[in-house]
Amino acid sequence: MAAASAVLNAGITIPGERVSRVALTPTAVELLQKMWGVHGPLMFHQSGGCCDGSSPMCYPAGEFITAEADIMLGLFQLPDCGPLEFWMSKEQFNYWSHTHLTVDVVNGRGSGFSVEAPEGKRFLIRSRLVEGFDRAAR
Repeated sequence: MAAASAVLNAGITIPGERVSRVALTPTAVELLQKMWGVHGPLMFHQSGGCCDGSSPMCYPAGEFITAEADIMLGLFQLPDCGPLEFWMSKEQFNYWSHTHLTVDVVNGRGSGFSVEAPEGKRFLIRSRLVEGFDRAAR
């Protein structure tokens, strides 16, 4: 389960866009592969505040129920595993629509709800401004 040497970009899921909005660092890929082996297929939902601020939360696929109030920002093909969806609430997307998000890993305990919590690691978002993204949720 070796991670790639460069970021892994998600496939584009927002109609009309030409650039990926979200990526995984090699460290994030490696931890996700490990978590996939423990929990099976996974998904992300970018938290909108509350308990963990704006932490990306990783759940077993389907455990966090998405609806019309959410938007899928990208679909990863996680090497040696399978598809991994990255979701965000449309309300939060209105604030973050001008950014590219990169999921990374740092030491420390995040939320008890996210699958990596027992590992002593936590996922976090590194963001950068991007010109040209449509700023309105669809």
